This record gives sequence, structure tokens and C-alpha cells, in this order.
Amino acid sequence: MKNQVTITAIASVSPLGVSPEEIWQNYLSTEHLFTEKEFDQGMAWAAFLSDREVQNLRQFRTQNPKYKNLDPSVLYALYASRKAVERAGWQAGETFGVNIGSSRGATSSLEKYHREFIENNYVATLTSPTTTLGNISSWVAHDLQSQGPEISHSITCSTALHALLNGVAWLNSGFTDKFLVGGSEAPLTSFTIGQMQALKIYASDSDGFPCRAMDMEKSSNSMVLGEGASVACLEAGVSANALAVIEGIGYATEPLEHSVSLSSDAVCFQKSMKMALGELSPDEVDAIVLHAPGTVKGDLAEKTAIEKVFSRKIPLLTTNKWKIGHTFGASGMLSIEMALLMLSRQIFFPLPYKGEKARKENLKRVLVNAVGFGGNAVSILLAHPMRD
Repeated sequence: MKNQVTITAIASVSPLGVSPEEIWQNYLSTEHLFTEKEFDQGMAWAAFLSDREVQNLRQFRTQNPKYKNLDPSVLYALYASRKAVERAGWQAGETFGVNIGSSRGATSSLEKYHREFIENNYVATLTSPTTTLGNISSWVAHDLQSQGPEISHSITCSTALHALLNGVAWLNSGFTDKFLVGGSEAPLTSFTIGQMQALKIYASDSDGFPCRAMDMEKSSNSMVLGEGASVACLEAGVSANALAVIEGIGYATEPLEHSVSLSSDAVCFQKSMKMALGELSPDEVDAIVLHAPGTVKGDLAEKTAIEKVFSRKIPLLTTNKWKIGHTFGASGMLSIEMALLMLSRQIFFPLPYKGEKARKENLKRVLVNAVGFGGNAVSILLAHPMRD
């Protein structure tokens, strides 16, 4: 890292809840947050926002007539961004950048408008402006009256961590000293889940846990989708309210060889993790929040990459996808949120498959991984602000 960058606030809306205490309590629980729902193609597992949060978002939509046609992916980002900025103490009209990406963008709206076109040969007036990927950052910037740059992008499942990379780059450039970064996703539609089922990676049975991410004994793919948004406030330097120091960043892309383009030993992760470590000894990393989508090959490839990079001492390994599913473009920042909770409270959240519960650990550094279709891996090394 050229200059120190810290995370001074984070907020999210997801099946875990909204408030820090509710999210904390849900992580302490060994129960998953999936329910089965009837989709066009039959029953499927998914992790939904609670009825309470759905109602809050409905009220949020009606508070401003400009928001009534916005896709849920935009609303989730607006909701989380307001909370993050408030927690960081940023003021409306301040100069800060916004980069909130999404893997799939306005999924529900785009499918609705396309269905209307096919069935009625009719295109709604707001179809184009409400389904562009740039909607998310643009509306967040508008809502918060920010005066900095607005960036939107889609780099599949590593989108949120690529937003963090962009924020760090802008802060290191000196063009701004604050950046709001993250990801938002609302993919729980029949068509989107059908796409995952067509790839033969979606969970087909529960066996106690529908998604068995990082369970190396599973015999079938167990990916499950979830929804939500998570955004973080980045600031140059180390302030008194810092939640963590971004000590290292890493990224790498594998050559395309097949649809998901992840080698058996995840070369992209090996490169991104080594880059994030820099000159730091791998032994100094206490835990890793894995990408671990719940697929047999994906989980094994990432674990193999970790064993190659951390050959002398394997850190504590965990993931949150067994609990809230894969939220595509938002997943990386939800993993950052999990890492920040572990660092701040010095508690490690293990996987529940062997009956383990959250336990006290001495955590100074946590690495967070994400990768998406195309083999675009990102690794972020977080350090406790008072680690020394």
C-alpha cells in the first residue's frame, strides 16, 4: 500500500438484518437463513430479506416519488449507503467518491420490462434509464448529494472488492480523501436461479444445510443465492474511528479456459493473496474469509490455493455463504463486514458442520477473498487498527 487507507464505517442490508447487533447475533447462531420458495421451475432454496426489511424498503420507496420505479438493487444500495455515511459522520454535499457495483444490476426490472415487451409488444417509458448498471452509483450520489466521482461496474462476483480497489486507487492518487464503495444485488428471480441450475451448481437438497460452503466432504454442488447490499466508507490515513486498516490489496485474472475459468489450484487466488501479503510473512495472517461459493470444484480450488500460499501455517478458515448464500456482486463486501466484526470483537465464526460455535481468538489480520466468472480474483488484507 502506497499510503494508509482505513475503513471508518460499514453498513448493509441482507438476510442477516440491518443493525450491527442483529447482524452480530445472527453470526453467533449456527442456524442458516435460507427458506424454500416456489419459483417458476419449482421449489428452490434462497436467502431473503426479512419481512420487516421488505416493509421498510417499501416505505423508503414511497418517501420520494423519484424512487418508486427503482429496482430493488438500487434501493438496497440507497438504504445501506445512508446508514454507512451516517455512521462515518460524513455530511450531505461533501466531496467523496461513490463506486457501488453489481454483477447483474436491475434484474427484476429488466425481466419485468422484457416480459411486457414479449407479451404485449410494449416498452415502458422508463425501461432504459431504470435498467442501466450506472443506476446504482448515480442514485446513491444523488441521494447523498456527494460532489465526487461516480463509478459503476460489473466484475461478476468480485465486483464489491473491485470497488474497494478503485476506492483505494483514488485515495492514493490524492484526487479525493473519502470514497464510498460496495456492491448491491437483488437476484432472487426465477430466471436468475434457473441460470444457476442450468450450470448444475445450485443446491438441490438441504441435508441440514442447503449450502455447504467449504465442506470438503460434500459430494454435490450446493450454491444458494441470497440478496442484499453492503457498502463501506474509506478514508485516507488512520483516523480515531477506524474499524480496520487496509494493509494490502491483491488482484489477478486467470486465462479463460471454460465458463467459470478457475483452475484446480486457483492460480488467480494464489497470485492475488501473495500480492495482498506483499512482504508480510503469511504466518502473520490469522484468518481468511473465503469466497467459497459452495461448489465442489470452486471450494476445493480455493482451499488448494490457500494451502500453497500458507504452506507452513494455515490460518483459520471461514465463510458466510453457508448462512446467507451467494449475493454475487455484493458478496465481497458482506465478507468484509464479517471480517470487521471478527476483528472488532475478537471472535472467530467457524463453519457449523462439525458442531463448532463462535469462539474467542487473537485476531490481528484477516484476509478476504472474492472471485467471479472469468477468474478475476481479489484479496484484501485487513488489520486491526490497534494491532500493535
